[in-house]
Amino acid sequence: MARILDWTRRLEAEGSDPDPRFSFANERTFLAWIRTSLALIAAGIGVEALVTTVPEWGRRTLAGFLVLLGGVLAAFAFRRWLRSELALRRSTSLPMNQLAPVIAYGLSAGAGLAIVLILIG
Repeated sequence: MARILDWTRRLEAEGSDPDPRFSFANERTFLAWIRTSLALIAAGIGVEALVTTVPEWGRRTLAGFLVLLGGVLAAFAFRRWLRSELALRRSTSLPMNQLAPVIAYGLSAGAGLAIVLILIG
C-alpha cells in the first residue's frame, strides 16, 4: 500500500523538472478530461432520475453505461497525465492520446443505445 501512495516521490525521481508551463498545461488537460468524466457520470444519474419515457431496464442500462464510461474515462485521464508528466521529465516524446477513442466510441455507443430506447419507449 505504501508503494501505491508513494507515486509522487517515484515521479519526482525521474529525469529533471520540466518547464512549469508544460506541467501546468498537462494538468489543465487532465482536469478537462476529469470534467468530461464528471459530466458523463452526472448525465447517467440524470437519466436514471429524470427519464420516464423509456422502459426501466433501458433507463438503467443507459444510466449505468454513462456512469461506467465516466469512471473509465477518469482512470484513463490519470494514466494519461502520469505518462505525459513522465515524458516531460525524461524529455521524450509525449504518449499518444488513448482517451479520444474511449470517449468517441463510448459516446457513439451511448447515443445508439439512447436512440433505440427512445424508439422502443
